[in-house]
Amino acid sequence: MSTRADRADTRVHPAWGMLALVLLGLLTAQGTRIAFGAFVPAWRDGLHAELGTISLIGMVSYLVYGLTQPLVGSMAGRFGARAVLASGVFIAGAGLLLASTASSVPMLLALYGVVATLGFSAASGVTAGLVVRHWFTARRGLAFGLVESGFGAGQFVFTPLSLLLIDLYGWRHTLVVEGALLLVVVGPIVALLLRSTPAQVGAEPYGGPDPEDAAPQEPAGKRGAGQWGQVLRSPLMWGLVAPFFVCGVTTTGLMDTHLVSIAHDHGASTAVTGAATGLLAAANVLGTVVSGPLSDRYSCARILAVLYGVRALVLILLALFPYGVWLVLISIAFGLVDFATVAPTHLIATRHFPADRIGLVFGLLSMAHQVGSSLGSYVPGLVHDLTGSYVPTLLGCAAALLIAMIGCLAALPARTTGAVQSVPVAP
Repeated sequence: MSTRADRADTRVHPAWGMLALVLLGLLTAQGTRIAFGAFVPAWRDGLHAELGTISLIGMVSYLVYGLTQPLVGSMAGRFGARAVLASGVFIAGAGLLLASTASSVPMLLALYGVVATLGFSAASGVTAGLVVRHWFTARRGLAFGLVESGFGAGQFVFTPLSLLLIDLYGWRHTLVVEGALLLVVVGPIVALLLRSTPAQVGAEPYGGPDPEDAAPQEPAGKRGAGQWGQVLRSPLMWGLVAPFFVCGVTTTGLMDTHLVSIAHDHGASTAVTGAATGLLAAANVLGTVVSGPLSDRYSCARILAVLYGVRALVLILLALFPYGVWLVLISIAFGLVDFATVAPTHLIATRHFPADRIGLVFGLLSMAHQVGSSLGSYVPGLVHDLTGSYVPTLLGCAAALLIAMIGCLAALPARTTGAVQSVPVAP
């Protein structure tokens, strides 16, 4: 007969419930953000604008998102992930509702590119990463992978859904539906149920207490004054930032913004385009989830090198065969190596930077990714307006990915398994 202690031991640890709430917030908030590409043709026709002009909205959005990520990381560390994540969901929902009233490109740029994006920035992987950091001391790679799968799952749900709703009801009504979902449903759930740390519910992290949390910390004022310089002087920080910048150019920048337009350029129907984007997102979820446990077990640097190398090959194939069944197969292949880079990148940072700097490190990494995304969103549209083709952009991005692959092997620690090792930084 089982005892009460035995039954207690079989209960699901609350860390997994917190992870589920974070996933809900990311899936919906980031899913609506990543669906930006689905709106590009509709905005282009409805607002009578050039592709390059609409791409400028994406560029501004990614810049606002990226440049605010270090601030988001600092605020989440100071006020707690729940407050920042829930506020982000509310602001994003309100921004989408306001954007549905836009009658011009400048108005849409302000309401979507700035207001809604400030919400997306707060409801981001930086905030979610801090939840993982506090709630998990074991299986962090898996937890990071599951968190990032929220982006892919959101893409899987919201990009095809947005395409369908736009086709049936128009882009304005689509923004109203998605904004209301965030503002009325998801925001209240996250605000009421999420907890930033285990201590808030009298629990320990999954895997037991983290020794770093018990270590003495510098006073907040002194810590904040010196953190930026210490992190930015770390060679490892730049070894992580550079390939993650290229990652942003080629994923949320290029593919998430322009894949729909690439498909339309080659005569793909809405059904084929929806299948390509939906299957890319489904493969993205699979690749992201698998990359987490692999990062727990194998060299994160080598995993990143493989991911960037395969992504380069996929973009070359897309430049050669951007149509029909090939478009769908290439989209699936890209999805497998899409957000899979995030878990090994974050795991290297978690293992090599002190706990009191992780929020800033995550924020700087996300900023680099989003600045890359802004260029990957805007420049391909501009090049397309000048040349009538996406081929130069696809081949240029493939070359950048090959450089990132070599950089990962040269600049990142080859072995990142085992005990946490802090990166030495100058005081």
